[in-house]
Amino acid sequence: MSDASHGAPKRREGLVLGSVKGTPIILANSWFLIAAVTVLIFGPQLQANFQAWAYPVAFAYALLLLLSVFIHELAHAVTAKLYGWTTHKIVLNLWGGHTEFDFSKATPGKALVVAFAGPVANFVLAGLGFLLKLALPVPVSVEQVTMGGSIALLLVNIFIWANLLIGLFNVLPGAPLDGGRLVESIVWKATGNQEKGTIAAGWAGRIIVVALVVIVLAVPYMLGSQPDLTTTFILILLAGFLWMGASASIKAARIRLRLPAISAVELAVPAVSASNQCTVAQLWTLRAQHRSAPIVLFGNDGRPAAVVDEYALANVPPQAAQTTPSSAVARMLSAGAYVPEAAAGAELVSYLAQLPDTEYAVINLDGRVTGLLSQAKVVAAITGKPVP
Repeated sequence: MSDASHGAPKRREGLVLGSVKGTPIILANSWFLIAAVTVLIFGPQLQANFQAWAYPVAFAYALLLLLSVFIHELAHAVTAKLYGWTTHKIVLNLWGGHTEFDFSKATPGKALVVAFAGPVANFVLAGLGFLLKLALPVPVSVEQVTMGGSIALLLVNIFIWANLLIGLFNVLPGAPLDGGRLVESIVWKATGNQEKGTIAAGWAGRIIVVALVVIVLAVPYMLGSQPDLTTTFILILLAGFLWMGASASIKAARIRLRLPAISAVELAVPAVSASNQCTVAQLWTLRAQHRSAPIVLFGNDGRPAAVVDEYALANVPPQAAQTTPSSAVARMLSAGAYVPEAAAGAELVSYLAQLPDTEYAVINLDGRVTGLLSQAKVVAAITGKPVP
């Protein structure tokens, strides 16, 4: 599914296995959980036929699945690089894996090719596995059956079916599966808007989740049978993952749709400015002239440096107003915590995200302060939720 260091050092995200043309390959810590579950589920089932080899063979299942997922994600990464897209990383995790790349240069057609490169790679692997199976010696009698031959045949069969299932599952037309790109690309091409396509793919993904639950759980119950505990457990985990992925796609697309409407001048509260060299008494005079406008202090270089704290300003004793500097009743802004009135969209959000502040001065072309922008209003505009 989509989106190297010496000694394989650990990152918080997982283990760096290496890199492909500069793209790091990370084995997430969560993969070890799915490997353990695979061994615990299949080990006992294999013990009757393979005795001491049962659990090593079950672990080989997990490794073959990891290899299949890696080739799937590698196909995404290589195809993206062929189109000149920057590929950030390949992550192999509990749910399979994902490839992160810069999608800004995508078109409906290219997005579809990159998405389906993964499932196609799995179908190719399944075909190669089938050819390998044909090359294995076929025993003509019970006496000729060997432990090694049985294990090899079993693992080849697992490899074939694993790749077929990964490929078929990922072409289902809904996000976050690769097939979701088909829905996205169709709507994107029809409307000229990628975000609308992503939302449609997300809803298609939700429908797939409901359909899977109905087919695997509800229908058997209606027919009088009961799915086994392992199947139910795996389906619940899978359905939860798919639902969260589909919902995340919808949420992210809705945020991107709102970004063009986010403008510093539209979201800012009109403000006035004063020198940080003035006194509280001078600020009181300014406050009397502009009763509701925030006061932004600028430094010797003329750049916004602080915002006056209204509570602190109001509580300075009258006898101290002439000698108390304005900086004593102000909240300092970090360097660069100001934006031009024209700043808008993703560029504005990206810049503000790099600052630790919760408020930012807004300046005009002359460098004069015209407003004060709060982080809360920006977040509310992005998420569509009211300001708390």
